[in-house]
Formats: sequence, C-alpha cells, structure tokens
Amino acid sequence: MSQTTDQTPLDVSPEDDAYVLDRKAIAAILYAVEVQDKQQLTDLMEPLHAADIADLLEQVNSFDRRRLIELYGREFDGEILSELDEGVREEVISALAPAVLAEAVRDLESDDVVDLVEDLDEPQQEAILEHLEDADRVAVEQALSYPEESAGRLMQRETAMAPEHWNVGECIDYLRSSESLPEQFYHVILVDPRMRPVGNVTLGRIMGSRREVLLADIKEDVFQTIPVTQDEEDVAYAFNQYHLISAPVVDEDERLVGVITIDDAMVVLDEEHEEDILRLAGVGDESLTDTVSDTARQRFPWLAVNLLTAIVASLVIAQFEGTIQKYVALAVLMPIVASMGGNAGTQSLTVAVRAIATKDLTGANVWRVIRREALVGLANGLAFAVLMGGISVLWFGSVEIGYVIAVAMVINLVVAGLAGAIVPVVLEKAGVDPALASGTFVTTVTDVVGFFAFLGFASIMLT
Repeated sequence: MSQTTDQTPLDVSPEDDAYVLDRKAIAAILYAVEVQDKQQLTDLMEPLHAADIADLLEQVNSFDRRRLIELYGREFDGEILSELDEGVREEVISALAPAVLAEAVRDLESDDVVDLVEDLDEPQQEAILEHLEDADRVAVEQALSYPEESAGRLMQRETAMAPEHWNVGECIDYLRSSESLPEQFYHVILVDPRMRPVGNVTLGRIMGSRREVLLADIKEDVFQTIPVTQDEEDVAYAFNQYHLISAPVVDEDERLVGVITIDDAMVVLDEEHEEDILRLAGVGDESLTDTVSDTARQRFPWLAVNLLTAIVASLVIAQFEGTIQKYVALAVLMPIVASMGGNAGTQSLTVAVRAIATKDLTGANVWRVIRREALVGLANGLAFAVLMGGISVLWFGSVEIGYVIAVAMVINLVVAGLAGAIVPVVLEKAGVDPALASGTFVTTVTDVVGFFAFLGFASIMLT
C-alpha cells in the first residue's frame, strides 16, 4: 500500500489538526460505503497510511466499520491490523473474510503476528495461525510460549546475520542472494560458530567499506544483547539508555533467537508512559473504544477506595465539629488547606513515579530526593502561609485565624512533599505499582494531615 502521495486526505495546515484525518475525506469514504462504490472507496483509501486507516476504523461506528471492511475486501492490508486498538481489533478480524485475513497476515513480520494474536481468544488465534506457512506458524507459536510482555514476545525471528570471520564482500553477496531477510533491518549481526552474537555492523559501514575489509574490524563499539525472558519494559529502557537501533535476542545458552528493533522498543516505551498517566488517575488500562460497562467496571474499584479515604478525612473533621460551629470561617478555609496539600502532593508524586519508571530514582539518591521534596514543600508552604495568612486577616478580621491557616499551610505542604516522594518508593519496594496506588495514599495523607493540623491548631488558638 502506498504511504506517500501528492493527494493526501490529511489536514496538516492547522497545528492542532496536524496528522488528523480530514473530515471531508472521512465523509467521502463513508459515502462510498453507503452507495457501495468499491472503486471510489479504493481510490480514497489507497493514499492512506495503515495507521490512518486504523484511526478511521476506530472512529466510525460498528455498523459502518463492518460495511467498510466488507466492501474494501482484498485491499485490506495486514499492517492495519497491527495499528488497531485491541478493543476494535477482534471485531475487525471477525468481519474479515477468511481469504482476506489469510492474505493480510502472510505479509506481516513474525513480531507483528505475535502482537496481533497474543490478546485474541483461542478461536481467533487459530483462525490466524492456520493461514500462516508452517515455518511462520512454528515461529509464532514459539514466541507465544515465552512469558507475556517479555523480549521473546517482542522480537522478530527474521534476522540478518553473518559469521564473524567474513569480510564485507562475502556479506554483501550473501545479503543480495538471501530470500529470508527481514523487510527492514539496520544491522548485520555477527555470530560465532555456536550462533552466539558477538557484535553488530551497520549497513552504512558495510556499504562504505572495501570488499576485503573484515566485518570484525568495522563492528560497532556499543553492543547489547537482550535475554529472551527479559521484561519488555527493561528492553525499552535499554534502548533508550544506550541509544540502540536494534539488539539481538539470545536464549539461556546465549544463542541468537531473534532481534528487536527500535520501533518496537519505542512502542513499548510509549505504552508504559501512557499506562503511568492513566494509572496516576486511577483509570487503569482502558481506551475510547471500550464499552460503557467495561469502562465503569474498571473505574469503580478506585472510586470506591477514594470514597473510603474521603470518609476517613470526614471522620477527622467530625472530631472538631464544635470548633467549626463556633467559627464558620474554618469551614470556609478548610478546602483551601486540603486543596493546596493535594496539589503539592500530586506534583511530588508525579515526579517520583516518573523517576522510578526511568530508573533515575534509586537507593543511592532516594534520601536526597526526599529531602529535596520536603524543602520544596517548606519553601512553598512559607510563601503561601504569608499570602493566605494575610488574606485571611483581611477577609475575616482575625489575626488568630491568619496564624492558624499559615501554620496549617506550612505543615501540610511539607507533609505533601514527603508523602509524594516516600509513598511511591515504599509501594515499589513492596512490589505494588506506584503509578496505580500512590495517588490514593498521598491524597489521604494530605487530607487527613491538612484537616487535623488546621482544625487542631484552631482548637488551641481560638478556644
């Protein structure tokens, strides 16, 4: 399928709409589907990248999606399946005719097929696997035997490799005559007689060297192998940390079994970032294509936890009911203390969770980071204590209330900084995902401490 063309239905003029499908193009495609004009549909879809077609399928309703797929027929490209959101992918696969599905998956690399089938139900997995050639099916089934979210699932089996004693000429002749090279690759992997990777040579160095030059003399200085069982999150970290373009994957005997390329590693990195953002909000793994019931079910548990923590904070407030009844100003100012503490805690928490994910926050610097967050909380607490204390005096005409909210502001912002840094570290040590659970704990701490400090100090100063 063509990926670049002079006629493009992408609206790239306004910055906010860059790389977003043009509404007129979508309307034209849906009209072609409505009137069953296959030629017009093919002409409109041909210039689109597979990722854009996937976006289109995700945006239209189920009825139009099925009609579009059926009319598009054999023009359907396997790359579209790789780009689809998991929530829509199963529906699209079930809508494809068996012959179209077979043709689509045969053109995919082994890692794309694995990514395609690993989250499907067994009947749909079998529907795809039965259309693969025997060698490809064995490769995919072997990849599926590795743990989920491991390098074995992420790698592609097709590799470009050469014996370490070859020269450039022998390598070029081999590459030209080989019929089993990957569709895209960046390195030739050098292997010893036992099929263990010993180095990488870039295609640029190969093409820029004389034929008699030994491959071992032009291999890259930076070389990293990936164990087949390594977690894909660690794989993505290695690519980002060491600026890798591709890396060979090895089994327990250090023998070459596949290769991971930067595009796959960056997809994992992007998914990890997205997952952290969603979990910080207590959302979990969901997408816009999920049904109402699925979305509600995923969000309910953490809303329930938040309800319990809110009740705890309310119990603290109830202990000072008499003081609040005497001084209505306290009820007005309480939300300010809680809100400031919650925001400060979220700021510290977000930085800590991200640092843990990128391995920047470790045992070697954890106490320095915690101390820094406490001092930041103290500095901001003092600044806002002066500001809010002055506002309270002018607002309610009471110096005592100004003192109360000033002290509470300092205490809560310091505690917020400490909680935001300490809670995710403790949860990570306990084996709990800090991005998922930290927010609730930090909010509870800041609410309880904020209300207790504010109302407790008010009880002392005003009674």
